Amino acid sequence: MFIGNAQSKKEVIPVTYPQTKKINTVDTYFGVEVKDPYRWLEDDRSAETAAWVKDENEVTFGYLEKIPFREDLRKRLSDLWNYEKVSAPFHEGNFTYFYKNDGLQNQYAIYRYKTGEDPKTAEVFLDPNTFKEDGTISLGETSFSKDGSKLAYSISEGGSDWRKVLVMNTETKKLVGDTLKDIKFSGLSWKAEEGFYYSSYDKPEGSELSAKTDQHKVYYHKMGTPQSDDKLIFGATPNEKHRYIGANVTEDNNYLIIRASTSTSGNKLFIKDLTKKDSKFITILDNTDTDTYIIENVGSKLYIVTNRNAPNKKIVTVDAKNPTPNNWKEFLPETENVLSPSTGGGYIFANYMVDAVSKVMQYDYNGKLIREIKLPGVGSAGGFGTKKEEKELYYSFTNYVTPGSIYKFDIANGNSELFIKPKIDFNPENYESNQVFYPSKDGTKIPMIITHKKGLKMDGKNPTILYGYGGFNISLTPSFSIANAVWMEQGGIYAVPNLRGGGEYGKKWHDAGTQMKKQNVFDDFIAAGEYLIKNNYTSHDYLAIRGGSNGGLLVGATMTQRPDLMKVALPAVGVLDMLRYHTFTAGAGWAYDYGTSEDSKEMFEYLKGYSPLHNIKEGAEYPATLVTTGDHDDRVVPAHSFKFAAELQAKQTGNNPVLIRIETDAGHGAGTPVSKTIEQYADIFGFTLFNMGFKELPVKI
Repeated sequence: MFIGNAQSKKEVIPVTYPQTKKINTVDTYFGVEVKDPYRWLEDDRSAETAAWVKDENEVTFGYLEKIPFREDLRKRLSDLWNYEKVSAPFHEGNFTYFYKNDGLQNQYAIYRYKTGEDPKTAEVFLDPNTFKEDGTISLGETSFSKDGSKLAYSISEGGSDWRKVLVMNTETKKLVGDTLKDIKFSGLSWKAEEGFYYSSYDKPEGSELSAKTDQHKVYYHKMGTPQSDDKLIFGATPNEKHRYIGANVTEDNNYLIIRASTSTSGNKLFIKDLTKKDSKFITILDNTDTDTYIIENVGSKLYIVTNRNAPNKKIVTVDAKNPTPNNWKEFLPETENVLSPSTGGGYIFANYMVDAVSKVMQYDYNGKLIREIKLPGVGSAGGFGTKKEEKELYYSFTNYVTPGSIYKFDIANGNSELFIKPKIDFNPENYESNQVFYPSKDGTKIPMIITHKKGLKMDGKNPTILYGYGGFNISLTPSFSIANAVWMEQGGIYAVPNLRGGGEYGKKWHDAGTQMKKQNVFDDFIAAGEYLIKNNYTSHDYLAIRGGSNGGLLVGATMTQRPDLMKVALPAVGVLDMLRYHTFTAGAGWAYDYGTSEDSKEMFEYLKGYSPLHNIKEGAEYPATLVTTGDHDDRVVPAHSFKFAAELQAKQTGNNPVLIRIETDAGHGAGTPVSKTIEQYADIFGFTLFNMGFKELPVKI
């Protein structure tokens, strides 16, 4: 029997954990034996695992249901979420399309109207909410044929990365041809109206949710033919496996571009001339040392974005007939800020990241600077992309206190006008975001943006969520979140540091948080928590740490290394078993960031030294922990979370609860229905505040 919380002022919720059996499973790495008593939980198809999930959920939801203000949080989240959300419009064929959610719809629907007519005449074109009543079948990738007459779109069932692809006649809205099945990690790129390219793996033997997938292949589907006749285009060489391959056709329909990777960083690059029958692929890059891709072409002149000899990226040009690096000519040189360019209307838009916020410059195709685009404020701008013939484009702008708005941009004169501003019950004027720089353990300066209500008293008693990621070259830039708005309404602080391992300062910043330098990421995060406590934003009793996926690893490592730092830990869909992560689904592709336990004795020992699952100590007192995962997560398999929670429950001492919340018919996060998302946040925030000692909400709703 587990009894409530350590401090007497707090409410008590009794918890009895399910008994999780142990089986004597042992692996030997370089002569070192490592026990794995909960290995049986890796079998996602077994009745025993299903029973364990059911028992754990009964305990977890039994606890959450007793939190007195959980329903108030759910209602406030629902109320705030309930506003119309509309995307920027885009043109395909004779129609203008846009995505819209009326408020609490589980999925966004696609609307359209005849281009040139009144937008008020827009009608529903494709509504994923009709796919399944509970919203657990979601819309994935969409791609229109060149003339807009057909739409290929993928659907995900239960959040799985395995997709089906359907094709619709856009005029009649009727499906055409067979449904394509068993497609994973794929774009859809049309060759005119004849057919499209897609990527997938051979269906694995055993569980499709957890079995290893490590040879991606590109296929061409010709309209009017069965999937069994689809032509294999690239990726069939057994001794040269690529875990991720992307294929796309240039806007002029002249070239097929292939990017082939063995890991989540670095790619080979190939090009094929589609105007010539039986043309062969030409190699642009034959190694995976850089991240390189083609952003545009004008005839045979290619515009290539690369971090080859340019960690913050640059743009080069080259002729498609002789495209190897020795022929590259510099077009936009590298700067001190990371470059993320896009194209539209015959121009290149260079979006630079300056201390995690956007700065956008417009260039012509000769490299002449046209203008710096005046943005609405300090934050994240995106979407500077459209077709070559367009005269205007639409971009989005957001930050931690500004709900995402859409701006219409005149490409010729550079004027922006507000196009869509959401009508939401949130006043940005009542909140503030401030960027600070703090030293990590080794003295490296780390930026962090701290957001909260104006006038908040810094007395060390503010409930605070410290959110991080720190990996895979991913950048955390300012963006508005409905859930975080509810947290801040309650007097909460939301703090986001830009940890090493991310992409905020280019390849060097990324590499400084990978493999044998991964501990830098955890040190950066720990130092962020210490900064918040030292400066009286919060204290140990009011600090929660949160992150998902690689961020779940971050939380798991931080809470096992410094359990004294925080009161609450919230690891979501986390990579928590660092010795076996590469044996599941596409996990081997993460080796650039992590290394694997098979690489060397040194790498094995380093991974074991921080692997959250392997660093839970008997008799230690860990923070109140709510592990969250989905039973259909086939990217970071739920076994990571299952084994971590079982180990933590078995070894935890003291009075802090350790619970695991397992969402059914849900995956890694993409496509999760709004209804489920709201319930998740109500549970996460409720658990967090309750374990910080709140008997009622800090601010009455």
